[in-house]
Amino acid sequence: MVRIFLPFIFILLILITGCTNTTDQESVIYEQSIDTVVTEPKVAYGIVVDSLDVNEGVVKKNEFLSDILLRHGVNYGMIDYLARNTRDTFDVRKIKSGNRYAVISQRDSTATPLFFAYEISPVTYVLYALKDTISASIGRKSIEIVNDTLEGVIESSLWNSLVAQGADPNLANELSEIYAWTIDFFGLQKGDVYKAIYTKQYVEGQYIGLGRVEATLMLHGGDSLYAFYFIQNEKGDYFDEKGLSLQRAFLKAPLRFTRISSRFSNSRLHPVLKIRRPHHGVDYAAPEGTPVFSVGDGTIVKKAYQRLGGGNYLTIKHNGTYSTSYMHLKGYAKGMAVGKYVRQGELIGYVGKTGLATGPHLDFRFYKNGNAVDPLKVESPPSLPIEPAYRASFDSVVGVYKSRLAF
Repeated sequence: MVRIFLPFIFILLILITGCTNTTDQESVIYEQSIDTVVTEPKVAYGIVVDSLDVNEGVVKKNEFLSDILLRHGVNYGMIDYLARNTRDTFDVRKIKSGNRYAVISQRDSTATPLFFAYEISPVTYVLYALKDTISASIGRKSIEIVNDTLEGVIESSLWNSLVAQGADPNLANELSEIYAWTIDFFGLQKGDVYKAIYTKQYVEGQYIGLGRVEATLMLHGGDSLYAFYFIQNEKGDYFDEKGLSLQRAFLKAPLRFTRISSRFSNSRLHPVLKIRRPHHGVDYAAPEGTPVFSVGDGTIVKKAYQRLGGGNYLTIKHNGTYSTSYMHLKGYAKGMAVGKYVRQGELIGYVGKTGLATGPHLDFRFYKNGNAVDPLKVESPPSLPIEPAYRASFDSVVGVYKSRLAF
C-alpha cells in the first residue's frame, strides 16, 4: 500500500511547490511594477525645475530689471548686456509693476541664477537664459478652456445682474457688442431676461478672462433675440436663428474725397492754432459742397455749431455702441434735425470750412462706447447671411444651442 501512495504524494508536493513559486514570482513582478512608477517632472516656463530653485515675485512700483537681478546675484555687466542685446525680443524698459516674474537658480551653495522669466501677460512670458550664452525667447503658457452657462433677470442693468451673480462683468461688454445693432443696452428694461453659453480661460488654475460667447438669448421688449457664433469662409460672425447676420456694415468713407489731409492722432500740430493737441478724427480734403453721407443707419442726436471747433456738425447714434460725427459742414441736407432717423448712405450735409478750418474738408469722427477710435482702423462688420453651402452645418449648430438656451 505504501508503494502505491508514494507517487501521488510526490506529485502533490510538486504541485504545491509550483503554486507557491508562481505566487512568489507574481509578487516580485508586482513589486517591481510599483518600483517603476514614473513621477511627472515639475516644469516652469518650459524648464524642468525638479533640481532647481524657483524664486517667484511681483515687480514692485518703480522697480527695474536691474533691481531684481542684482538682488539675486547677477552682476551689472550681465544685466546691461542682456538689456542691450535682447531688445528685439522684448524691451526690458516695458517691464510693468504688478506683473509676475521668477528667478530660477541652481540648488546648491552658490545659488547661481540660470534663468529669469518675466510674465508679459498671464499667458505670454519672456525667458532669459543667464548662463553661458545670454539669450531671450518668448513663450506661452497653456490655456485651459472651460464651458459655462449663465442666465439672469435684469433688475437695473446687465452689468449689475452679472456682478450680483459673481460673474465676469466683461460679459456685459461682449453681449453689448453682439447685440449692438439689435438692442440699445441703455434701454434694457426691468424683467428682461438673458442666457449665455460661453467659455472661460484659465492658466495654471487661475481665471484670466472670458473666451468666446458661443450662443445667447435675450428676452427683450417681448422679443426672443438669439445669437449664434458661426464660422463661414474662415470668418466668424453672430447670426440669428434664421441665419441673418446681427451686424451691419459701415461705409468705408462718408464722401468721395480727393485725399486724407490729416489722420487720427493724440498730438497733432493744429494748422490754425499752431499748438499740439489731440485730433481724434480723419480729415478728408474735398471741394466745398461735396455731398456727405451717413456711414450707417442711426438717429441724429446732435446738430449744432462750434465757432472755435467743428463749425456746423452732426452726430449720429447708430446703436448702443457706435456713433459718428461729421464736422465743418457748409450746410445740412433738407430735413436734418435731432431725432431724425437716417439710413446708411443717406445725404446728410455738404463739405465746408466752417469753424476752425483753413480749407474745405470733412472732419469725420468715430466713437465706440463713447471713446474716439481711428475711423481708418474700424473693421466694418460683415453683414452677409449664411451661405447655402454652410446652411446644413449652421442649422445643426442652432439645433444644439437652441435647446440649451431654453429657460
